[in-house]
Amino acid sequence: MADEKNRQTESGALPSILSIRSLEKSFGSLSVLKDISLSVDRGNVVSIIGPSGSGKSTLLRCASFLEFADGGDILYDGQYALRDGVYASKAELNRFRTRFGLVFQNFQLFPHYSVMKNITEAPILHGEDKEEVRERAASLMRKMGLEGKENAYPYQLSGGQQQRVAIARALAMKPEILYFDEPTSALDPELTGEVLKVIRQLAEEKMTMVVVTHEMPFAKAVSNRVIFMAGGVIVEQGDPLAVFDDPQEERTKQFLRVFERT
Repeated sequence: MADEKNRQTESGALPSILSIRSLEKSFGSLSVLKDISLSVDRGNVVSIIGPSGSGKSTLLRCASFLEFADGGDILYDGQYALRDGVYASKAELNRFRTRFGLVFQNFQLFPHYSVMKNITEAPILHGEDKEEVRERAASLMRKMGLEGKENAYPYQLSGGQQQRVAIARALAMKPEILYFDEPTSALDPELTGEVLKVIRQLAEEKMTMVVVTHEMPFAKAVSNRVIFMAGGVIVEQGDPLAVFDDPQEERTKQFLRVFERT
């Protein structure tokens, strides 16, 4: 792998933690991502908003290799995971996978594992010391407000608690960047607040995050940059205040007017 010096740009600055260039993805004849380019700097929160079917979740799935793109580039810290539509080796992709964590809208916890085992299983399988992992998990549970739930099973928890376990599980791998795919869409309003509070706390701690969300006030308040997608393209992106208060594109204005009425 290239060392830090080799990853520096010509200006001397380190590259963005995530860079996506001209990404393309189709399912059969349906083009879902069309020439998508974006970057995420370390310590920043990027929120992706847009109507259902706009390609937001597919973009996250391509960035995390759950789906394979048809063309373009994906770089982590200036290193190519995908270059001109050709992926790095399986071993290299596995190394890239250790750099990010994923939190899904439907939690995806192991139903037959306790909360503690859900959080500790992956780092232990990656060869970390069991006692150190359990201590880390206990600390994460306190941070997530899950004290006393170590031996509970997912079915015994509320949706908000399950999502907080999912966040703790992702953090247990010590990722450099967290991806959230509509983390509150399966929750009622009260439980939504619990999860958004945790994500806000992570943002204050400068955790790098990409969040696909329909929570507009949250995206406006927490993000360093907001990306609006529709029809498989990035229609508009920029500072949250600019995008929400003074959108330049008519499609963005239409989308935000719908949310203002709800």
